[in-house]
Amino acid sequence: MLATRIRPRRRTTVALATAAVLAGLAAPGLTAGTATATTPAATAATAATYDAAYYDGATGKSGEALKDALHTIISDQTKLSYSAVWNALKVTDQDPNNSNNVILLYSGISRSKSLNGGDTGDWNREHVWAKSHGDFGTSTGPGTDIHHLRPTDVRVNSIRGNKDFDNGGSGFTDSGGSLTDSDSFEPRDAVKGDVARMIFYMAVRYEGGDGWADLEVNGQVNNGSNPYMGKLSVLKAWHQEDPPDAFERRRNDVIHDSYQHNRNPFIDHPEWVESIW
Repeated sequence: MLATRIRPRRRTTVALATAAVLAGLAAPGLTAGTATATTPAATAATAATYDAAYYDGATGKSGEALKDALHTIISDQTKLSYSAVWNALKVTDQDPNNSNNVILLYSGISRSKSLNGGDTGDWNREHVWAKSHGDFGTSTGPGTDIHHLRPTDVRVNSIRGNKDFDNGGSGFTDSGGSLTDSDSFEPRDAVKGDVARMIFYMAVRYEGGDGWADLEVNGQVNNGSNPYMGKLSVLKAWHQEDPPDAFERRRNDVIHDSYQHNRNPFIDHPEWVESIW
Protein backbone atom coordinates (compact mmCIF):
# COMPACT_ATOMS: atom_id res chain seq x y z
CA MET A 1 0.00 0.00 0.00
CA LEU A 2 1.17 3.54 -0.69
CA ALA A 3 1.42 6.05 2.10
CA THR A 4 -0.45 9.34 1.97
CA ARG A 5 1.50 12.25 0.60
CA ILE A 6 1.39 15.46 2.58
CA ARG A 7 2.39 18.19 0.15
CA PRO A 8 0.30 18.77 -3.02
CA ARG A 9 2.08 17.71 -6.18
CA ARG A 10 3.06 20.03 -8.99
CA ARG A 11 2.11 17.88 -11.95
CA THR A 12 1.02 19.93 -14.95
CA THR A 13 4.39 20.68 -16.47
CA VAL A 14 5.88 17.34 -15.43
CA ALA A 15 3.07 15.50 -17.19
CA LEU A 16 3.87 17.41 -20.37
CA ALA A 17 7.53 16.52 -19.96
CA THR A 18 6.63 12.84 -19.54
CA ALA A 19 4.63 12.90 -22.77
CA ALA A 20 7.49 14.60 -24.57
CA VAL A 21 10.01 12.06 -23.34
CA LEU A 22 7.76 9.14 -24.23
CA ALA A 23 7.60 10.51 -27.76
CA GLY A 24 11.37 10.87 -27.77
CA LEU A 25 11.87 7.22 -26.82
CA ALA A 26 10.71 6.25 -30.28
CA ALA A 27 13.58 8.20 -31.86
CA PRO A 28 16.10 6.28 -33.97
CA GLY A 29 19.14 5.02 -32.11
CA LEU A 30 17.45 3.91 -28.90
CA THR A 31 17.20 0.13 -29.02
CA ALA A 32 16.41 -2.53 -26.47
CA GLY A 33 19.25 -2.90 -24.01
CA THR A 34 20.98 0.33 -24.97
CA ALA A 35 20.79 3.92 -23.82
CA THR A 36 21.70 6.67 -26.25
CA ALA A 37 23.35 9.66 -24.61
CA THR A 38 21.86 12.99 -25.58
CA THR A 39 23.80 16.10 -26.46
CA PRO A 40 24.13 18.77 -23.74
CA ALA A 41 21.78 21.02 -25.73
CA ALA A 42 19.10 18.32 -25.86
CA THR A 43 19.50 17.63 -22.15
CA ALA A 44 19.11 21.30 -21.28
CA ALA A 45 16.03 21.65 -23.48
CA THR A 46 14.31 18.71 -21.82
CA ALA A 47 15.31 19.74 -18.31
CA ALA A 48 13.69 23.12 -18.88
CA THR A 49 10.25 21.53 -19.44
CA TYR A 50 9.68 20.06 -15.95
CA ASP A 51 8.18 22.18 -13.20
CA ALA A 52 11.23 24.14 -12.05
CA ALA A 53 9.31 25.43 -9.01
CA TYR A 54 9.99 22.02 -7.45
CA TYR A 55 13.53 23.26 -6.76
CA ASP A 56 12.66 26.73 -5.50
CA GLY A 57 14.29 26.02 -2.14
CA ALA A 58 17.61 25.21 -3.81
CA THR A 59 17.84 28.33 -5.97
CA GLY A 60 21.12 30.22 -5.59
CA LYS A 61 22.70 27.67 -3.25
CA SER A 62 25.87 25.62 -3.59
CA GLY A 63 27.95 23.15 -1.60
CA GLU A 64 26.53 21.94 1.71
CA ALA A 65 23.73 24.51 1.61
CA LEU A 66 22.58 23.09 -1.72
CA LYS A 67 22.83 19.53 -0.42
CA ASP A 68 20.76 20.44 2.63
CA ALA A 69 18.11 22.19 0.51
CA LEU A 70 17.83 19.26 -1.89
CA HIS A 71 17.55 16.84 1.03
CA THR A 72 14.57 18.77 2.34
CA ILE A 73 12.92 18.88 -1.10
CA ILE A 74 13.32 15.23 -2.07
CA SER A 75 12.54 13.86 1.40
CA ASP A 76 8.90 14.76 0.79
CA GLN A 77 7.92 11.51 -0.87
CA THR A 78 5.41 8.68 -0.90
CA LYS A 79 7.01 5.43 0.29
CA LEU A 80 6.41 2.06 -1.33
CA SER A 81 6.34 -1.35 0.26
CA TYR A 82 8.95 -3.81 -1.00
CA SER A 83 6.25 -5.93 -2.68
CA ALA A 84 4.93 -2.83 -4.49
CA VAL A 85 8.38 -2.31 -6.00
CA TRP A 86 7.83 -5.25 -8.40
CA ASN A 87 4.98 -3.57 -10.26
CA ALA A 88 6.58 -0.14 -10.11
CA LEU A 89 9.73 -1.38 -11.86
CA LYS A 90 7.61 -2.90 -14.62
CA VAL A 91 6.55 0.66 -15.45
CA THR A 92 9.67 2.70 -14.68
CA ASP A 93 12.01 0.37 -16.59
CA GLN A 94 9.72 -0.67 -19.42
CA ASP A 95 11.46 -1.43 -22.71
CA PRO A 96 10.54 1.48 -25.02
CA ASN A 97 10.41 -0.95 -27.94
CA ASN A 98 8.42 -3.72 -26.23
CA SER A 99 5.85 -2.84 -23.59
CA ASN A 100 5.80 -6.46 -22.36
CA ASN A 101 9.44 -6.26 -21.25
CA VAL A 102 11.78 -4.40 -18.93
CA ILE A 103 15.40 -3.43 -19.63
CA LEU A 104 17.86 -5.04 -17.20
CA LEU A 105 20.23 -2.42 -15.82
CA TYR A 106 23.66 -4.05 -15.93
CA SER A 107 23.25 -6.37 -18.92
CA GLY A 108 20.96 -4.27 -21.15
CA ILE A 109 18.85 -7.35 -21.90
CA SER A 110 15.15 -6.90 -22.64
CA ARG A 111 13.25 -9.48 -20.56
CA SER A 112 9.59 -10.28 -20.03
CA LYS A 113 7.96 -8.41 -17.16
CA SER A 114 6.42 -11.70 -16.04
CA LEU A 115 9.85 -13.25 -15.37
CA ASN A 116 10.32 -11.50 -12.05
CA GLY A 117 11.46 -13.70 -9.20
CA GLY A 118 14.48 -15.46 -7.79
CA ASP A 119 15.24 -18.26 -10.23
CA THR A 120 17.90 -18.45 -12.94
CA GLY A 121 16.58 -16.58 -15.97
CA ASP A 122 14.43 -14.27 -13.84
CA TRP A 123 15.01 -10.62 -13.02
CA ASN A 124 14.91 -9.26 -9.51
CA ARG A 125 15.15 -5.98 -7.57
CA GLU A 126 18.72 -4.70 -7.46
CA HIS A 127 19.68 -2.14 -4.82
CA VAL A 128 22.18 0.02 -6.68
CA TRP A 129 23.21 1.49 -3.33
CA ALA A 130 23.93 -1.94 -1.82
CA LYS A 131 21.50 -2.46 1.05
CA SER A 132 24.23 -3.77 3.34
CA HIS A 133 26.04 -0.40 3.09
CA GLY A 134 24.14 1.17 5.96
CA ASP A 135 22.28 -2.03 6.87
CA PHE A 136 18.84 -0.86 5.73
CA GLY A 137 17.84 -4.12 4.06
CA THR A 138 14.47 -4.11 2.31
CA SER A 139 12.60 -2.09 4.91
CA THR A 140 10.30 0.68 3.73
CA GLY A 141 12.51 3.71 3.17
CA PRO A 142 15.96 3.39 1.56
CA GLY A 143 15.31 -0.32 1.04
CA THR A 144 12.29 0.39 -1.18
CA ASP A 145 13.26 3.70 -2.81
CA ILE A 146 12.83 3.07 -6.53
CA HIS A 147 15.15 5.90 -7.48
CA HIS A 148 17.92 3.32 -6.87
CA LEU A 149 16.06 0.02 -7.33
CA ARG A 150 16.38 -1.44 -10.83
CA PRO A 151 15.58 -4.73 -12.62
CA THR A 152 18.64 -6.96 -13.03
CA ASP A 153 19.25 -10.56 -14.00
CA VAL A 154 19.24 -12.72 -10.87
CA ARG A 155 22.71 -14.13 -11.53
CA VAL A 156 24.18 -10.75 -12.51
CA ASN A 157 22.74 -9.25 -9.34
CA SER A 158 24.53 -11.93 -7.35
CA ILE A 159 27.80 -11.22 -9.18
CA ARG A 160 27.56 -7.52 -8.32
CA GLY A 161 26.68 -8.39 -4.72
CA ASN A 162 27.44 -5.44 -2.47
CA LYS A 163 30.59 -4.29 -4.25
CA ASP A 164 31.43 -0.62 -4.55
CA PHE A 165 31.79 0.94 -8.01
CA ASP A 166 35.14 1.40 -9.75
CA ASN A 167 36.80 0.85 -13.13
CA GLY A 168 38.28 -2.47 -14.12
CA GLY A 169 37.70 -6.19 -13.93
CA SER A 170 36.59 -8.96 -16.25
CA GLY A 171 33.42 -9.71 -18.15
CA PHE A 172 30.98 -12.51 -17.36
CA THR A 173 27.99 -14.23 -18.97
CA ASP A 174 25.23 -11.75 -19.87
CA SER A 175 27.39 -8.87 -18.64
CA GLY A 176 26.38 -6.57 -21.49
CA GLY A 177 29.82 -5.00 -21.14
CA SER A 178 29.79 -4.72 -17.34
CA LEU A 179 32.97 -5.80 -15.53
CA THR A 180 33.80 -7.02 -12.05
CA ASP A 181 36.77 -7.94 -9.88
CA SER A 182 37.24 -8.95 -6.26
CA ASP A 183 36.25 -5.61 -4.74
CA SER A 184 34.38 -3.53 -7.31
CA PHE A 185 31.86 -3.48 -10.13
CA GLU A 186 31.89 -1.44 -13.35
CA PRO A 187 28.51 -1.17 -15.15
CA ARG A 188 28.25 -1.07 -18.93
CA ASP A 189 29.04 2.29 -20.55
CA ALA A 190 25.40 3.13 -21.40
CA VAL A 191 24.36 3.25 -17.73
CA LYS A 192 27.50 4.43 -15.95
CA GLY A 193 26.03 7.88 -15.44
CA ASP A 194 22.67 6.43 -14.38
CA VAL A 195 24.41 4.47 -11.63
CA ALA A 196 26.40 7.50 -10.47
CA ARG A 197 23.30 9.71 -10.28
CA MET A 198 21.41 7.05 -8.28
CA ILE A 199 24.27 6.93 -5.78
CA PHE A 200 24.35 10.73 -5.51
CA TYR A 201 20.57 10.79 -4.98
CA MET A 202 20.83 8.32 -2.09
CA ALA A 203 23.65 10.30 -0.45
CA VAL A 204 21.45 13.41 -0.43
CA ARG A 205 18.11 11.79 0.38
CA TYR A 206 19.28 9.78 3.42
CA GLU A 207 21.15 12.01 5.85
CA GLY A 208 20.59 10.11 9.09
CA GLY A 209 17.72 12.19 10.41
CA ASP A 210 14.85 9.77 9.82
CA GLY A 211 16.02 6.67 11.63
CA TRP A 212 18.27 5.44 8.84
CA ALA A 213 22.03 5.70 8.48
CA ASP A 214 23.63 8.83 7.02
CA LEU A 215 24.62 7.59 3.55
CA GLU A 216 27.71 9.21 2.04
CA VAL A 217 29.85 8.78 -1.07
CA ASN A 218 33.56 8.36 -0.39
CA GLY A 219 36.80 7.79 -2.25
CA GLN A 220 37.35 4.09 -1.66
CA VAL A 221 36.05 0.59 -2.25
CA ASN A 222 35.64 -2.24 0.27
CA ASN A 223 33.24 -0.16 2.37
CA GLY A 224 31.57 -3.30 3.72
CA SER A 225 28.60 -2.61 6.00
CA ASN A 226 29.58 1.03 6.58
CA PRO A 227 27.06 3.54 5.19
CA TYR A 228 29.39 4.58 2.39
CA MET A 229 29.66 3.88 -1.33
CA GLY A 230 32.62 4.56 -3.58
CA LYS A 231 34.45 5.46 -5.58
CA LEU A 232 33.62 9.15 -5.69
CA SER A 233 36.14 10.24 -8.33
CA VAL A 234 35.05 7.42 -10.64
CA LEU A 235 31.34 8.09 -10.12
CA LYS A 236 31.86 11.77 -10.95
CA ALA A 237 33.71 10.81 -14.13
CA TRP A 238 30.90 8.42 -15.14
CA HIS A 239 28.37 11.18 -14.50
CA GLN A 240 30.22 13.43 -16.95
CA GLU A 241 30.83 10.73 -19.57
CA ASP A 242 27.23 9.47 -19.65
CA PRO A 243 24.77 12.39 -19.26
CA PRO A 244 21.04 11.81 -18.64
CA ASP A 245 19.25 10.33 -21.65
CA ALA A 246 15.60 9.94 -22.63
CA PHE A 247 15.16 6.63 -20.76
CA GLU A 248 16.57 8.04 -17.52
CA ARG A 249 14.61 11.28 -17.72
CA ARG A 250 11.37 9.43 -18.42
CA ARG A 251 12.06 7.19 -15.44
CA ASN A 252 12.53 10.22 -13.20
CA ASP A 253 9.24 11.69 -14.44
CA VAL A 254 7.30 8.45 -13.90
CA ILE A 255 8.63 8.03 -10.36
CA HIS A 256 7.63 11.61 -9.57
CA ASP A 257 4.30 11.55 -11.32
CA SER A 258 2.98 8.10 -10.41
CA TYR A 259 4.85 6.63 -7.45
CA GLN A 260 7.08 8.48 -4.99
CA HIS A 261 6.32 12.03 -6.13
CA ASN A 262 9.91 13.11 -5.63
CA ARG A 263 12.70 13.54 -8.16
CA ASN A 264 16.39 12.74 -8.62
CA PRO A 265 17.82 16.27 -8.80
CA PHE A 266 21.01 15.16 -10.54
CA ILE A 267 19.03 14.06 -13.59
CA ASP A 268 17.31 17.44 -13.78
CA HIS A 269 20.42 19.45 -12.86
CA PRO A 270 23.61 17.50 -13.66
CA GLU A 271 25.70 20.55 -12.74
CA TRP A 272 24.76 20.15 -9.08
CA VAL A 273 27.06 17.13 -8.71
CA GLU A 274 30.15 19.28 -9.09
CA SER A 275 28.65 21.95 -6.84
CA ILE A 276 28.19 19.49 -3.96
CA TRP A 277 31.16 17.14 -4.46
